Amino acid sequence: MPSLIGNIDAKLDTKGRVFMPAALRRQLDDAKVFVLRKGLFSNCLVLYPEATWEEMIEVLRRKLNRFNRREEQVFRQFVAEADRIELEDNGRMLIPRRYLTEGGFDSDVRFVGCDTTIELWPVNQVERQFLPTGEFAASLEQLMADKEKE
Repeated sequence: MPSLIGNIDAKLDTKGRVFMPAALRRQLDDAKVFVLRKGLFSNCLVLYPEATWEEMIEVLRRKLNRFNRREEQVFRQFVAEADRIELEDNGRMLIPRRYLTEGGFDSDVRFVGCDTTIELWPVNQVERQFLPTGEFAASLEQLMADKEKE
């Protein structure tokens, strides 16, 4: 799958349905099944294409010892906080109400392509997640310089 890119606004209807932007659907190679879960470090929702989710679960299976109480709890919580989402033929999907409530979503949502996943943000919160332009450029410059030393 190609890297998912884009930053596109959409509208939720009163039932919690939203159309995935066509620009993102075209990048998904006809993927219709996704897994939705809360973001780990941010107040967003993360939409994993099914194949990406399966890869993520496989990594967790390899790295976590299911016979260790704490690691089993981490695995359980990661999986339990997820829901399977299917796109309708017209590109619409239903987001379970609990995600919308917990995330502070109203009718405006922004889809942000993030390589192998898509983040969904309340429009009024997403801009706070980005660094100011100068700080972003300086951070990227520093990070890339550090990588060149390796």
